[in-house]
Amino acid sequence: MSLMENLEKKNPRLYMISQLLSEPETIKRVAKGVAGSGFLKHKGVFSGLLELRAESDPNRVGVIFDNGGLYPDDRLTYARMYGNSLRLARGLEEAGFERGDKLAMVMRNHPEFIYALAACSMLGTVLVPIDPRARGEKLAYQLADCDARAVITTADLLEEVETASKGAPNLKDIFLSLKPDADASLAGKYPTVNEMLERQFVSPPGEAAADPALPVQIIYTSGVTGNPKGVTLDSRRNAMYCLLGYLVWEYAPDDVLYTGLSLAHGNAQAVTLFPALSMGIPAVISQRFTKSRIWDVCRKHGCTTFSLLGGMMSGIYNEPPRPDDADNPVRKVISAGTPRAIWEDFERRFGVKILEWYGAIEGGFAYKPIGEGPVGSFGKPIKGLVEMKVVDEEDNEVPPGVTGELVSRMLTQTKVDYYKKPEASAEKTRGGWLRSGDMVHRDQEGWFFFDYRKGGALRRAGDFIKPDLVEKVIGEHPDVSEVCVYGIPAASGAPGESDLVAAVVPFEGKSVDPGSIFKTARERLEGNSVPSYIQVVDEIPKSPSEKHLDRLLREAFSPDAGNVHRLEDYP
Repeated sequence: MSLMENLEKKNPRLYMISQLLSEPETIKRVAKGVAGSGFLKHKGVFSGLLELRAESDPNRVGVIFDNGGLYPDDRLTYARMYGNSLRLARGLEEAGFERGDKLAMVMRNHPEFIYALAACSMLGTVLVPIDPRARGEKLAYQLADCDARAVITTADLLEEVETASKGAPNLKDIFLSLKPDADASLAGKYPTVNEMLERQFVSPPGEAAADPALPVQIIYTSGVTGNPKGVTLDSRRNAMYCLLGYLVWEYAPDDVLYTGLSLAHGNAQAVTLFPALSMGIPAVISQRFTKSRIWDVCRKHGCTTFSLLGGMMSGIYNEPPRPDDADNPVRKVISAGTPRAIWEDFERRFGVKILEWYGAIEGGFAYKPIGEGPVGSFGKPIKGLVEMKVVDEEDNEVPPGVTGELVSRMLTQTKVDYYKKPEASAEKTRGGWLRSGDMVHRDQEGWFFFDYRKGGALRRAGDFIKPDLVEKVIGEHPDVSEVCVYGIPAASGAPGESDLVAAVVPFEGKSVDPGSIFKTARERLEGNSVPSYIQVVDEIPKSPSEKHLDRLLREAFSPDAGNVHRLEDYP
């Protein structure tokens, strides 16, 4: 039986997708890779994927968790990943977990994410990874909204979790994962994951949940405009993540993948974790993103590609230039939201190529292969798999060059399942099209370009302002480590008009000179693009997807605050 016949018989959906691809060589490569990965057997069920890897190459290191020198890195063989997943599954069973129960996880990137996701796929329970930066009401909201029965966390986040858990009525247990730098006395306060993982080998659960249609994760949206919504995902999404490694990212056998994005976000799973495990190539994962050490981490582990989001790329670019910037093993940066203003400079400075893409946890997908299409575009949808168009407020498709909302639909099914929010789910896919909330345009050749988030355009004196260009100029100032440009209602009172605020973070141990920043902006920007205010902050608040949460900066802004400087005071 040929590869394609085998694919058609065992996974008709994937076969249909592959047949719609226009390149015969692509069909051949994808089918060969997918067949060799065991994709057809495990059907995206994560525990099945780990089991296959453990059987075929048990002692090979598949994932390295870089702990930033705090303590030795965690080097996980396939056998260790699968064995610890079994142990955690047994521990959860003994704690009373049943099919459909929700297990929240509030921690930075640690091996327990892999163990917990596999354990949940064995038991038919649901993992809810929550951004470790979530605090206070936002954390309490998510723990309560997902109906978490228990939460796994680490000592550094325990106090926040304890406080937030008081507002989560279904939460019965806190499981603590003690790291080498944690206070050992905490072991007596809560049951620990460490104890579960120290037991001898255990067999798989009696009724392993192998149904790929069962819910396996709830991942929360960014919450840029309000409370985040939990998107319910099953193992079929995991299967698509595996496919991307062959079809879109085009990883090679000698690649070493890297990410510093939180595993609570779909990007780290789709671009790094699942492709690495399905293709049998190593992945390196940091506890958190570090713009100052990213190249050192890649040199240390020989990483050939890494994943970024737009705001992260600006942070890396704003670091002071070093003579060895281009002396690194990275060939390809897979980015979502590369600022047009720094795209080509970033490639030249660091000696890399950028593969740009667009997607959301709810769905929709496009990408711009390296060397194809215009710089600044986020690409085109995969022919035959995703359809995209740009529409006006009456859902009429607009012509090239005109900005409208991006809507998309999948070849297989256009569906969003917001947990306990059927009305919001239905509205998101009204008319059979996924409503992105992103305002974009396309050119005559069908390449898509992001313009602004719906309701978030910046207009000043009749001109639309490009925040990324303003951020590039201010970010290149020697005092500025990070910058976020946003708008507040114009002091003039003009409807729809904004005054610009540049929130800036100084480099550690330094201060900023607002007058010098304003001077740079006046010299290098058009008049309408010069910020009216400089807001000096300790950090730029970000969502799990590294989007700037400018609404929080806006809430904290006051023109009379001590950390706010006015343009008019620096003539």
